[in-house]
Amino acid sequence: MRNITITVEEQVARWVRIEAAKRDTSISRLVGEMLRDHMQSSESYETARQQFFEIEPRPLRRSGTPLPTREDLHDRAGLR
Repeated sequence: MRNITITVEEQVARWVRIEAAKRDTSISRLVGEMLRDHMQSSESYETARQQFFEIEPRPLRRSGTPLPTREDLHDRAGLR
């Protein structure tokens, strides 16, 4: 664990003190958990993005075949 010093606006400091008290934890631990959660979600997003772009694109239809009509796509009677 490393110690760091941060500077925040008074309104943010007031909020974090109240939030830490609600969660029965210290400000240091609360901010550390928030930063860890943000880091993990950023890494998860980047991993998902990379996996998406690794998939080879494929055509949705054969060349020369017409696209479906609006009526075909929105055929509610066919869904019942």
